[in-house]
Amino acid sequence: MIAKRLFDLVFSGFGLLFVAPLFLLIALMIKTDTAGPVFFRQERIGRFGVPFRIHKFRTMEVDAEAKGGLLTTGNDSRITRTGLWLRKYKLDELAQLIDVVLGKMSLVGPRPEVPHYVAMYPEAAKKIILSVRPGITDLASIEFKDENDILSVSKDPEQDYIKKILPQKIDLYQKYVSERSLRLDLALIFKTIRAII
Repeated sequence: MIAKRLFDLVFSGFGLLFVAPLFLLIALMIKTDTAGPVFFRQERIGRFGVPFRIHKFRTMEVDAEAKGGLLTTGNDSRITRTGLWLRKYKLDELAQLIDVVLGKMSLVGPRPEVPHYVAMYPEAAKKIILSVRPGITDLASIEFKDENDILSVSKDPEQDYIKKILPQKIDLYQKYVSERSLRLDLALIFKTIRAII
């Protein structure tokens, strides 16, 4: 959709200009708190199954995945002091505006997963979900805004994510694709902001 791409470019471009001072503050906080890069880069699966490296502000120790796996829970010891604050207000996700400008992501769309979890999608669902650009927010992001806290009380977070949360996310991803429109995108952006506040 040309209109959706134009919508993404205009709003993400203005968004980056508007939050530039906040970006600088976040970068300073991360560098002051712990040694390591400002951004966390991780391979995700994008439109048509093409991998890309997502931008997020780093909220965890360097090499956190090697120390504790892909999933993060609310009480994860790998999360830095600054990271706790960034995660609480979802500010680590703001860096994905860069990916929107680059055309790798959209403001609204199914959240991009790592290859490990995309491989678990049913083939029919995978075809539908990967037919659009992944987004910063969507129906599942709002529904599972407290996902880390939910998994923090689980005895087996990995299995609970795969068996309980991921199937619901897949359904919501498909629902978004089937109902997507600029009106829905605007509604989800406002719902996301309200959920964070």
